[in-house]
Amino acid sequence: MSVSQPPQTKPIQAKRSQTGAAKSPLDRETLAEIVDLALRAGQLLMENGAESQRVEVTVRSVGTGLGCDWGDVLVSHNAIVVSHISGREFRTKIRRVSRGGVNMSLIEQISHLTHRIEEGKFDRAQVRAELERISNYPRHYNRWLTVVAVGLACAAFSRLFSGDWLTFGVTLISAAVAMFVRQELTLRNFNSLLGVVASALVAGSMVAVIYLLTEFSRQVGLALAASVLLLVPGVPFINAVEDLIKGYTVVGLARGATSALIILAIALGLLIAMQLIGISRL
Repeated sequence: MSVSQPPQTKPIQAKRSQTGAAKSPLDRETLAEIVDLALRAGQLLMENGAESQRVEVTVRSVGTGLGCDWGDVLVSHNAIVVSHISGREFRTKIRRVSRGGVNMSLIEQISHLTHRIEEGKFDRAQVRAELERISNYPRHYNRWLTVVAVGLACAAFSRLFSGDWLTFGVTLISAAVAMFVRQELTLRNFNSLLGVVASALVAGSMVAVIYLLTEFSRQVGLALAASVLLLVPGVPFINAVEDLIKGYTVVGLARGATSALIILAIALGLLIAMQLIGISRL
């Protein structure tokens, strides 16, 4: 699915020239509400895999689109700070980003909403209602389809690595079960790193159980490696590199460190599973 590009920031003078006069200053209550709405949009983006530049531009654009003159935004790896300005008034607020994940459909919807705000099509009440709808919108694909698709993807990798069809089947089952376990742990707000360890352990244990019961193949190491590919933090790694390139050094380093911890968690789960199987290396 293609995700629309983040809206571009516009200087204050450009916005004023559209009407030929400066905007009317907003009162403190209105300004506070706009700050809250902008922060909510940024929080949703950060929690669902958006890069830092998209978050900063969106938070600023929501504020200026709703009547502010300008906004200064600070994006951290676990918080967003924003100050929106109108006339001589300004309001500053911070909001914590407490969890992470990847949902490109949500990012796309926030981008479309931001464009409509900039075009003047939504007022504050409509923006709040739309943000609430987006935050509660179900994922594009249901969880069972995701489980099957992830299992097939990992199994396909085992074939790319020269695995046989028995290895393909074992990888399919192990990866699908691991994905189901990961979904369940996420729904229960389980610690993300421990969840990765548990998912890798489940995938490896499934391979071990099938191997011990059937001695399906001598390619057990290949099945073990391919069954945990679903846990590899691809989007966080890409975002870390993008943030570093675009000058968001602290956020990029934090995301890179988090990705490295996820890799270590996968290795720990695999190590335990390998001990169960009785092999020394993949």
